[in-house]
This record gives sequence, C-alpha cells and structure tokens, in this order.
Amino acid sequence: METTWSSDLTNRIAVITGGSRGIGFAAASKLGSLGAQVVLVSKSQQSVDSAVNSLTGMGFKASGFAVDLADSDSVAETFNQNQLALNADILINSAGVMSERTAKTLRTSATEWKRVLGANLDGTFNTISVIGPQMVTRRSGRIINVSACLGRFSGPGLAGGLAPYRISKSAVNALTKNLATELGQGRRGILVDAMCPNHSRTDMGGPDAPRSAEEGAETIVWLATRNHDEQTQTGLLWEDQQIVPW
Repeated sequence: METTWSSDLTNRIAVITGGSRGIGFAAASKLGSLGAQVVLVSKSQQSVDSAVNSLTGMGFKASGFAVDLADSDSVAETFNQNQLALNADILINSAGVMSERTAKTLRTSATEWKRVLGANLDGTFNTISVIGPQMVTRRSGRIINVSACLGRFSGPGLAGGLAPYRISKSAVNALTKNLATELGQGRRGILVDAMCPNHSRTDMGGPDAPRSAEEGAETIVWLATRNHDEQTQTGLLWEDQQIVPW
C-alpha cells in the first residue's frame, strides 16, 4: 500500500475530464500549481487548446485532447494514443451535462435520457475502464468522480424533477462505491471516491451560485493529495472534505 502521497505532485499525471472549464479547470489549475502534469479532456478541441494555453501561460505542465466520452470505442482509441493519459496517477471525472429543466421521469425523451446518461455515467465508466487497469497493475492511483447532491438518496437528493441528471449522478455514486469495494477499499493501492462540489458558479451552475469554481474544486484537490495509509477511508461520498450520506 502506498503511503507517500503529498501535496507535492511532481512527476504525477492527472487526467481531468471536463477540464477545459468550470470546476474541472479549477482543479487542473490547482493540481498544476502543485507540480502535476495535467491532461485535459473535453469534447471540444478548441476548448482544450484554450485551457491548455491558459495553464501553460501560468507556468504549469499541461496538454489535452478532445473525445466524446460517451463513445467507448473513441475513448479507448484516443486514450491509447496518449501515453500521458494512459498512465495517469489521478483520474478526475468532472465532465457532465445537466438535463432539460422539464425532464421529469415520464416527460423525458429517450434522446434526452441517452444524452445525459451517456455524458455523466457512460463517460465516467469509459475513462475508468481505460485508465483503471494500469492503476491496478501499479497498485497506485486516485479516481475521483464528481457527483452531485441531487444524486443522493438522502438530504436534497432524489426529490423529483431533472430525472436524467439526478439518476445519472446516483448511478455514478453506485459505480464509485462498487468499484472501491472491488479494489479492496484502498488495500490494493487505489482510492476511489465521489464528491459533491455544491452549487458553484460555472456554465452549469450559473452566475448567481454561492460558490466559486475554485471553492467547488477544493475537495477534489484534497482527495487527490491526501495521504494514503491503513486508516484512509475511501469508497465514500464527500462534501467539503467531510463524508456525507449516500
């Protein structure tokens, strides 16, 4: 079991999906400032290029590429062509979309269902499927899935409305918990966790949200840099560095 991780991420590789903007970009900026080589993944090459230029302009090590994360074949092909991404120490699944505001369960089209579940759930599974095996081989890694409080079975969770979005995030939570158990709750060197960034000022959250993107990313950075020893808890849902109920 690895016990030497710290806030010095020199020689670490961090892949951040949805890393070209919002919470993903905020996490990439902070990890870059800690020495990590960040690899941004987005559906738009133009967005990736702009974000990479911003990060390199700040003196950070950054690169990236575009791929449709919902397309498993494209994800496998594209990642396998990028050795940095393929050998990530940290995987942050931040890419996601919101469902239509009127998308209640019985008013959601099959097209809308597939769009949201494809981006939020399939995209998370596809990147884990490509990057996870090498983490298992090396017995080292961090997988952090950006979830949402609206996906919880408690608190502000599944209270109706926004059905594809809420359900996709509930499924991401289930994926997180299940994978962490399969990987021995950290005993095989890999920490797998989900986190709620809370309502943040992003394209999805809007300009009036109470938190900045940087504040929304703080728990991501903490999960990516915390020490890993026999007492480390994983396979959980976190908010503000605290465990919250599923």
